[in-house]
Amino acid sequence: MENVEITSVSSRGQVVIPQSLRDRMKIQTGEKFVVIGEDNTIVLKKLEIPSFSGIDKLLKKTRDFAKKRGIKESDVEDAIKHARKK
Repeated sequence: MENVEITSVSSRGQVVIPQSLRDRMKIQTGEKFVVIGEDNTIVLKKLEIPSFSGIDKLLKKTRDFAKKRGIKESDVEDAIKHARKK
């Protein structure tokens, strides 16, 4: 298993992720992780920013929908103001 490394815990509870794994997984300084612990197992899951690759397509569909329905920017602003009053 090439993904198995051995490390230790410091007196402050810090664990070093070995350099080879950091390189392979492209882990940079300051990145965040979710830590899950159960029984004698601890799992670190790297948090990643969601992909926005589909956002342009979604925005285009939304604009097309609004244009077909004759929805103006002022209509959206009015709807937001109305919703915030509730």
